[in-house]
Amino acid sequence: MKRKKERFRIIEERSNVIEPSKENYHTIKGSWHTHFGNKNPITVELACGRGEYSVNLARMFPDKNFIGVDIKGDRIWKGSTWAVEQGLGNVAFLRTQILLIESFFEQGEVDEIWITFPDPRPRKRDIKRRLTSPRFLNFYKKLLKPSGYVRLKTDNTILFDYTLEVLKERNDITDLDFTHNLYASDLRLECYDIKTRYEEEFTAKGELIKYLRFRFAQV
Repeated sequence: MKRKKERFRIIEERSNVIEPSKENYHTIKGSWHTHFGNKNPITVELACGRGEYSVNLARMFPDKNFIGVDIKGDRIWKGSTWAVEQGLGNVAFLRTQILLIESFFEQGEVDEIWITFPDPRPRKRDIKRRLTSPRFLNFYKKLLKPSGYVRLKTDNTILFDYTLEVLKERNDITDLDFTHNLYASDLRLECYDIKTRYEEEFTAKGELIKYLRFRFAQV
């Protein structure tokens, strides 16, 4: 508990973390380009955990901005620390519930969304809380630019197959491509071989990594 409190204190002082205790938590919507000091494309990583994707993509693509979103301050501390240590000014972390995501981005403010190893919410009563449920997909459609991709990476077969079913039931999905075995697929190149802690753990247990990506058609 003492270590957590210290980490919370640290991220409260960091400019690369936006959280409820800070004034810009309530004003950042529509102002991300001002926060980064440029008009570069914005990629959002949902359920970012420690932020492996946000940090590594920011290092690989200095001409783009990256925002990791998670509710766990202890995890965000890790990602923000990596960003500070590597001098990455093009990555930030937003500490909030993803259900509130519309409060932090204007329509069309986001160029791409990654969902990396989210909680699969396996119980039927929690289906609406899955980050690829229709409610959340409608959020993403509003926030994304017309050409923006949504990308999902997971080890969980139930969540993956559920997502495919949801997407195939909609009439506004285009450019859908997917694989149940990422490491044996050409789609692996799109993931840049970045591995989260969860991915490494599940792979070690013999789980296949699933991946899909799609865009919303303008209908």
